[in-house]
Amino acid sequence: QVQLVESGGGLVQAGGSLRLSCLASGSIFSIISMGWYRQAPGKQRELVAIISSGGITNYADFVKGRFTISRDNAKNLVYLQMNSLKPEDTAVYYCNADILPPDSDTIRTWGQGTQVTVSS
Repeated sequence: QVQLVESGGGLVQAGGSLRLSCLASGSIFSIISMGWYRQAPGKQRELVAIISSGGITNYADFVKGRFTISRDNAKNLVYLQMNSLKPEDTAVYYCNADILPPDSDTIRTWGQGTQVTVSS
């Protein structure tokens, strides 16, 4: 199995920055992509950014130009650099890994989440 642990959340003023980290462990050879999702109170979980094993990135429209997803493959880490934060960015941010084990369909694995709160 793959386990994901997020860190780096916290309280920041609007316009500030945070850097989230996600550490993957376990059967990491089977990870085909990783990403960040977020879920605000009363809202559904939504995609923020994803990065493939080849380094291809995709972003939700509402974070383009502000957030950057990156990977440190040697350390099994994925980062989300968040700049120009807005109060509407307040949410629990979850790390995701899509896993393709042998003889199986793709499995989506989630971390526990880290709280990001942006004050006005």
